[in-house]
Amino acid sequence: MMQKLQRFGGAMFTPVLLFAFSGIILSIAIMMQNAMIVGGIAADGTFWSNLWAVIENGAWTVFNQMELLFVIGLPLGLAKKANGRAALESLVVYMTFNNFVSKIIELMGTTFGVDFNQEVGGASGLKLIAGIKTLDTNLIGAILIAAIVVWIHNRFFETKLPDWLGIFQGSSLVVIIGFFIMLPVAFMTAWIWPVIQSGIVSLQGSLASSGTLGVGIYVFLERLLIPTGLHHFIYQPFIYGPAVLEGGITANWLQNLNEIASSTAPIKELFPAGGFALHNASKLFAPLGISAAFYATAKPEKRKKILALLIPTALTAVLAGITEPFEFTFLFLAPQLFLVHAVLAGALGATLYSLGVVGDIGSGLIAVVSQYIIPMSLNHVSSIILLIVVGLLFSLIYFVVFRFAILKFDIKTPGREVDEEAYFKEGGAHGLVRKGKAFQVIIGLDVPQVRDAFENQLTIEGSDLAATVE
Repeated sequence: MMQKLQRFGGAMFTPVLLFAFSGIILSIAIMMQNAMIVGGIAADGTFWSNLWAVIENGAWTVFNQMELLFVIGLPLGLAKKANGRAALESLVVYMTFNNFVSKIIELMGTTFGVDFNQEVGGASGLKLIAGIKTLDTNLIGAILIAAIVVWIHNRFFETKLPDWLGIFQGSSLVVIIGFFIMLPVAFMTAWIWPVIQSGIVSLQGSLASSGTLGVGIYVFLERLLIPTGLHHFIYQPFIYGPAVLEGGITANWLQNLNEIASSTAPIKELFPAGGFALHNASKLFAPLGISAAFYATAKPEKRKKILALLIPTALTAVLAGITEPFEFTFLFLAPQLFLVHAVLAGALGATLYSLGVVGDIGSGLIAVVSQYIIPMSLNHVSSIILLIVVGLLFSLIYFVVFRFAILKFDIKTPGREVDEEAYFKEGGAHGLVRKGKAFQVIIGLDVPQVRDAFENQLTIEGSDLAATVE
């Protein structure tokens, strides 16, 4: 089991490494279009604004197609052989699955409680994936299908068929088997997933009327459900839908921003629904404490190396509010830490709400500065100070709790690899983790190149051995 978890966790880095650059470019593009930051050149329709709008659109690519990245990336790390072919097979089977689901809910949507005619997004439960209107199963669906394809690939890719059926072996056989497996999987998804989604929707009503406790549970669930994609059903009806305000919190906050900023009354009285926009607060402060804990618990000689992973992903979370690159650095390797993260995020949101800090705390520092700090600095400086002080206090709490858990339970976060062997280090590895018969070679960000070189070496040595035997 240890070996499988290590292999799976390592495979998750293949797509995650693509997020950091896009997140940083995205945050810069958003900032460059904000007139409150760069002035009048960012007005709608200017060359400056249009140029950065184009750049922003390109930067959203990896985040808008996250499912495809994981469907392709996981087989690259998990397939035991011909991993490039496995990635292609995974993509084809995943698209087949979504086409099955799309047609099932189009023809029988009422049977499963799905309105196929709704617009995608929000509480509809629908999403466009590579142009296919299907159920929004997010990462959990992508990971499940990729795992099934990897199993089929490892078991049947090298199966030899009779010569007259030779055209159907290899990748074709994997896709054929996947095609027939996806049919019942699609029906099960159409049956089960809307039930899960509707349960989340019904939970919203309870949260909206539960005060500080409701805000805490709301933020906790929003964080906890990120890997499943169901977090959209937690926050979108509040932020963009009618769960607490007609038209959503964001629209109402922007419409009333000048009035709220000009009033001397407490923000909580002026905009009480704003407690349900506090799920973004942890994006500002959690990465600081968690990164510090990872750095502090790493071996001294490895601290510089892990900064190359932590700095860009943490900056993406703090500046742009896109937390997946950072959270995925430990979500699948140490899920118990992700649970702790969700609990602390909920506690942060509840604490801020109880102290009167409410409002559309934007997704990332850039949005917070332009939508909250600058306008609220006129008459609500105390709320800004509370946001920063309480947030930084929770950064410290994150650091203490994570550091304690990592050391107490010997969690193998980045930089804590043990049982190093010189042979692997000579080959470019940073270390080796061994548990029984399971080995995990720590390569770092060069792992794609090292793996290719290793496989090429195996091919060469295998050819030499064959020649010797002959």
